Amino acid sequence: MEYTIECKKRLEGSKPNALRRQGLLPAVLYGHDGAKSVALTLNAKEAETLVKKASLNNTPIQLNVTDLPWSGRTLLREVQKHPWRGYLYHLSFFSIGSQETIQVTVPLHFVGTAVGVKLEGGGLDTVLTELEVSCAPNNILETIEVDISNLRVGESIHVNELTLPAGIEVLGEGDRVIAIILDRGGPVTEETAEATAEA
Repeated sequence: MEYTIECKKRLEGSKPNALRRQGLLPAVLYGHDGAKSVALTLNAKEAETLVKKASLNNTPIQLNVTDLPWSGRTLLREVQKHPWRGYLYHLSFFSIGSQETIQVTVPLHFVGTAVGVKLEGGGLDTVLTELEVSCAPNNILETIEVDISNLRVGESIHVNELTLPAGIEVLGEGDRVIAIILDRGGPVTEETAEATAEA
């Protein structure tokens, strides 16, 4: 799903805290014009709604900068919040329209009930919950499905066992353990995951 939000170029010399008191949120856009960045402001309430719906570094966002003028597809790269009050403090967007490939974070969606859980009394331990992938801007996956239904106690599934659509390349080592079925009461550790990967 793609979202749309409007913003304006931030006036030079404007103070971030003064903007926040006016109901505006400071933000920055990278990559819209080579290495240049542009400081922005957007409606704080609209930004709160966007952050609740859009996934960081995954959900395409149509960003309209009404007074540049500029409009294009972006990703939400960074969300900063006040350290103890918790409200939004600053957003960072990255333009993806002119990029041939981009790096995004894709959450893993586990499908099925493992045999080792259903019939053998084991427990599912997830070692990874998301993956960094490289893809075209028009080929961003919302999730990657991981079928665990055939896993028995002591068995695991690795990154290089996933079936991915064409044009999607997982970044990082392919022998990383995604999930493992253990006897209940045996929590997964890095040593366990590494031992399973070497098996």
